Amino acid sequence: MQIDAHQHFWRLAERIGAWPPPELAAIHRDFLPDDLLPALARAEIAGTVLVQSRPALADNIFMLALADQHAFIRGVVGWVDLKHAEAPQQLARLARHPKFKGVRPMLQDLPDPDWIDDPALAPAIEAMQRHGLSFDALVLPVHLPALARFARRYPALPIVVDHAAKPDIAEQHNQPWRHDLMALTALPNVWCKLSGLLTEAGAHADADGLAPYVDAVLDGFGVQRVMWGSDWPVVRLVDRYEAWHALAVRLCAGWHARRVPQARGDAAFAEVRAAIFGGNAQRFYRLAQAF
Repeated sequence: MQIDAHQHFWRLAERIGAWPPPELAAIHRDFLPDDLLPALARAEIAGTVLVQSRPALADNIFMLALADQHAFIRGVVGWVDLKHAEAPQQLARLARHPKFKGVRPMLQDLPDPDWIDDPALAPAIEAMQRHGLSFDALVLPVHLPALARFARRYPALPIVVDHAAKPDIAEQHNQPWRHDLMALTALPNVWCKLSGLLTEAGAHADADGLAPYVDAVLDGFGVQRVMWGSDWPVVRLVDRYEAWHALAVRLCAGWHARRVPQARGDAAFAEVRAAIFGGNAQRFYRLAQAF
């Protein structure tokens, strides 16, 4: 049962003046469930986690309405201004929907890299924990030290690092990204997504260019705290949905063969693949009840 742990839908009419800009022609149009279904079928993906893509409460309404209409959307990660005085009440209302699974502040777009390391977040985070919600961290490498302090402050909050914090694959730089990401691996409440890597890779969007970064994530977080996501439709800037899925499977299989040389063959890799490409997303986002 394969799960895509990270995909988006949007309507351009609701994003006037916002990302994506017209020059990103491959993704500058509406993307809705009927656009994704053929790719899911080709890659044999049974369900997805739909993730917010604009900082607006209206985006939650849009996504949850789609989730009500389409069974393959197993969970929704929405947006709330976590420092707003009404955030706890907003979270309580959203959490009533059985498919609302978590919140993602768009930290990468905020001018203060330490925004997340602020006690003012406490009422909202405590509300998230009361309602069993998770936290998606949309961060860049510069945000990782503050994210680590935040994760230590809330050890019971499930946190997942989106897109492996967007390392500079295009320039083949891995520091301080690797050092700061590895600090997070020591915290059992922090997980990581293998998503969004192709769009950071530039000319290195192949197995050789990506392998050191995928290996670092799997070495640090292990098989049980990593989940694959397509980042569709953003991945269309580089390649097709199913091409990224196949490359990710190949990269994970290569890591497994190198790290566990005595366990070769498809059968040995099956358990690893089942976790990264489905089981871990089910556990982290509490999707079991949807099957």
